[in-house]
Amino acid sequence: MRTFVSRDWAATAASKRRYWAESFRRDGGQAVWAAAQGLLSHARRVRPDFPTAHDRARDRKDHVALRSRLDRAAHAFTRR
Repeated sequence: MRTFVSRDWAATAASKRRYWAESFRRDGGQAVWAAAQGLLSHARRVRPDFPTAHDRARDRKDHVALRSRLDRAAHAFTRR
């Protein structure tokens, strides 16, 4: 447990970023898509009703909020 807790988390995060970037470059995103599908499959095994109507509504709300933030950020850069 101590070894796990004391590991170099920054190096681990950097390694993951390199792995996914290389996977995306190599296969055009198929590895990322496969990982996402694997996560969805696991979620549905744990919760067969996933995603519920509530999950979808919350997800849509979050996407709309993110889009709004991105739009505001884009305008901030084009005004300069």
